[in-house]
Amino acid sequence: MAVGCLVVIVGSGATVRLTGSGLGCPHWPTCNATHALPKGYHSDIEFSNRVVSAITVISTLVLAIAAWRTRGLGRRGKVLATVVFAGTLAQAPLGAITVYYDLNPYLVLTHLLLSLTVLGIAVVTLLEASRLVRGGASMLPTLARACGAVLLLAVGVLVVTGTLATAAGRFPGSSGSKVVPRLGAFHPAVWLHVRAVAAFGIVFLVLAAWAWARRAQWPWLLRGCAALLVILLVQMGIGEWQYRTYGTVPWWVVVAHVAAAAVLFAWTVGLVARLWRPVRH
Repeated sequence: MAVGCLVVIVGSGATVRLTGSGLGCPHWPTCNATHALPKGYHSDIEFSNRVVSAITVISTLVLAIAAWRTRGLGRRGKVLATVVFAGTLAQAPLGAITVYYDLNPYLVLTHLLLSLTVLGIAVVTLLEASRLVRGGASMLPTLARACGAVLLLAVGVLVVTGTLATAAGRFPGSSGSKVVPRLGAFHPAVWLHVRAVAAFGIVFLVLAAWAWARRAQWPWLLRGCAALLVILLVQMGIGEWQYRTYGTVPWWVVVAHVAAAAVLFAWTVGLVARLWRPVRH
């Protein structure tokens, strides 16, 4: 549940930015100085994101408590679950600071990247829980683990360049007369992001080819690569649609792109983590 909430909060936060609702509630935790609850389109969206954030914090708190109360779960899993909760909780004051500084683009970028980092740690926590239930398996060859490490680095570059492209895009971030500064220019950011996608694709194809060659020994790896390929193709398709209709693209298409990126990142982290911490199948 916590992993699902962390994916949803990424899409929810993107909705706030892309609908121009970033300053819909200029105060925190109340909506503004005159009333606590939202009144209006932009404040409704911003306050809804805060509600989703609260639910996410609660789900990660439950995860952390359950981890420490679960017999047999190693210290690694307990610490990871605690870090997930702490990182999710840190999003609340960071979000407030971001609002108070009128959506400073570096703070917005940090806000999103922290969400993705916490999501990745939550996926690793889920893997540790799976090892407790199903047991560990023998270590994979060094080549596979090294390729996984490079793939993890590549997906990190992929999401960072993607956030830079979104930060430089045409969507305003807030409504009204307040202008939210862009972070760079859109086309150079996309140029960099496309090359990051290509680098990720090349590393992934190497791992997928190895998985195909060893499919009899590690069938789960081939299935994981096949699912990752589907996610990547969907992500690329949405990105191509977004780029070719840049001037008229609806905000919800960009939200779908961001949400798909979160799923791609989470799946990649899980696949790489399983290369290093195999689960019995």
